[in-house]
Amino acid sequence: MKQLYAFPFYAKFALVLFIIIGSIALLYFGQGVLAPLLLALLFAILIEPISRFLQVRFKFPNTLATSIAVILFLLVFVVLFYSISMQLVGMADDWGKIKSNLNTHYANLQSYIESSFGISKKQQEEAISQATSDSASTGKQMAGATLASITDSLLNLILIPIYMFLILLYKKHFIKFLRDLVSEKNHAVLRDILATVKISVRSYIVGLMIEMIIVSVLTAVGLMLIGVKYAILLGIITGLLNLIPYIGIVVAGLLTVVASLTGSTDATLIIGILVVNIVVQFIDNNILVPMVVSSKVEINAIASIVGIIIGGLLGGITGMFLAIPLIAILKIIFDRIDSLKPWGYLLGDELPKKVIWRRKFRTEI
Repeated sequence: MKQLYAFPFYAKFALVLFIIIGSIALLYFGQGVLAPLLLALLFAILIEPISRFLQVRFKFPNTLATSIAVILFLLVFVVLFYSISMQLVGMADDWGKIKSNLNTHYANLQSYIESSFGISKKQQEEAISQATSDSASTGKQMAGATLASITDSLLNLILIPIYMFLILLYKKHFIKFLRDLVSEKNHAVLRDILATVKISVRSYIVGLMIEMIIVSVLTAVGLMLIGVKYAILLGIITGLLNLIPYIGIVVAGLLTVVASLTGSTDATLIIGILVVNIVVQFIDNNILVPMVVSSKVEINAIASIVGIIIGGLLGGITGMFLAIPLIAILKIIFDRIDSLKPWGYLLGDELPKKVIWRRKFRTEI
């Protein structure tokens, strides 16, 4: 049987395209199953040292050690959810004031539109009423889709810890499957890939958590200093949304602006919020990301952005979060298989030390 390198370039390229298209189709049509499974795999890699420590140090059985590790992981999210819930309860207690502030901002916006564009308040009300009536049926469809999405999310919240438990429980079983799948002469490469994937994924997720905590604290402190209400809640939300690269911080900024306007009638707070977000993002992009995130995956910006966009199209927010670690895993695999090394280099963040121009380039080619 011919080896892959024996095929002409166009045949190999067509095969690669077929594999890429097939993989994307599989991810799209199987996202309901694959998304929680992939999340569970990443989180299982994260907490695997806890399970191993309990087995080695305290001689716990595999089942008990795995159960404790998953429960400790869930407790972190329970504490986070409880903190956000308490903040939301306090926000709900101020609903009367929030409604009054919204009415004030709405009246100011109407006056601005009337003075700037000559559209009377009555005409604005009629346009809003018309738009509301036209979108009534669309609103029902959106409500149905939202309910279905919430149901899927709740199901995933149940499935993810179950998958994590089973992945850790059958870890040796899966490793033996991979060893049997790969020829014996490639077992050393397989061990290297598995070890590097564990270290890279674990370091990346830990780095994200550290980044999330620092961004949350910096944002909350900055919002407190400029007098924004619900600063702690908005700081936590900003830190969580910042887990989605490039896009999350924009959404967090918009939410912060809206929330600040509901908590105060002073529209000048927007300037202070923008300053806080810019400062925090400067610190995040220039200090936190290079130190605790980017160094763990070594993926270039183009691959990251394209991966996040494709992940969003395939799996929404979950797909965006999974994009970077999955690309990192692919790069690790590509770098260790000779025929795939060019693809690993394409995804990598290694820049040439100097540019090769014209004659020299033609000579080396």
